[in-house]
Order: sequence, then structure tokens, then C-alpha cells
Amino acid sequence: MGTTAVRNDKTYTYKDYLARPENERWEIIDGTAYMMAPPSTEHQRIVGNFFFAFKSYFNQNKAKGCEAFLAPFGVTFNRSAKDEEIITVVEPDITVICDKSKITQQGCKGAPDMIIEVLSPATASYDVIKKRRLYEQNAVMEYWIADPANQIVTKFYANDASGEYQKPEYFSRDDVISPQIFPELAIKLAEIFSGTGE
Repeated sequence: MGTTAVRNDKTYTYKDYLARPENERWEIIDGTAYMMAPPSTEHQRIVGNFFFAFKSYFNQNKAKGCEAFLAPFGVTFNRSAKDEEIITVVEPDITVICDKSKITQQGCKGAPDMIIEVLSPATASYDVIKKRRLYEQNAVMEYWIADPANQIVTKFYANDASGEYQKPEYFSRDDVISPQIFPELAIKLAEIFSGTGE
């Protein structure tokens, strides 16, 4: 999805996000609101394939206590702040949460365990630079970036001691990828990218 700053003359908050028009999708990072353009068919196909893989895994492994959510699903990182004090809220393509106390009627309050973003040409730098930094700083344990154009997934995961992301790992369409936090879940990227870029 493309991103365009809504306005730069004020600091937007989670309260503004909740009050936005129903037909608009926003993300707010450090008080700047970004309008989200409608996603492409290719983008949605990849998101759906990833979601199906995680949903099936969690249905078969209910003891994990985890759940996957599709965008639009708001994520804020401060669990205790008031709505008007929160200046960052994002809508990742897929959000994985294992602590059910973080799930609210509006989305997630607190760091998810894992996030997946699917790139579009207009969001590449936003997802690769701004969001990667945001997720690392807010203790998201694992972050995947799927690139439909090149059919590559970049995997970041946190070092338990420092909380910083390790050097990224790269996976092509021919590879099988597993989350660091769910190593038994093997996802064939040929199935994820099936029907795209062909």
C-alpha cells in the first residue's frame, strides 16, 4: 500500500486514529499520520497465503495460545498510556500475538510477537527503514518483509540479550521459511508467492 502524510502541522494521536473517517486507513508514527492507499490484488494474495499458513498452524496447535490478525488491525506499543498520549499506531499486514491480554476491541496494545509486512513499490522504504526501526525499538521479536517483485522474504529477529535485530536472513521463492519463535512451522515460499509475478 502507498503511504502519504495526511498533515504535518499537528501531532496526531491514537485518539485521532480512532476518530478517523470510516473510509480512510491511517497509520501514525511519532505523531505524523500516513494515509494508506488501497492494496493491490497481488499484495492481498500474498497476505492471504501467509495468514492461512499461520491460522492453520495455530488451529492445530491451540496450546501455543497465539492468534494471527489481518490488517486493518491497529497496533500500539504503550499498554498504559491514554489514547491522547499515544502518538504511534500501525496496521501491519499480519500481526501475531501470543499474550491475549494485549488484544483489545480496537486491536493490540503492547508489542506483538511477530509482524509481517508485504511491500508495494510505494511503501518499500517506509516498511524497510521506518517500520523496521519502529518494531525493533518496541520489542517486536520477529519481523518479516515480503517483496513480491523479487519474490524474497527478509527475516529479522531479536537477540534475547540486547533486543536488537540480528543480521537479516533472506529467503527466495524456492526456500522454506520458519519463524524463529515457531521453528516447527515450515512455510514453502513457492506456495506463498503462487500466482504472483508470473
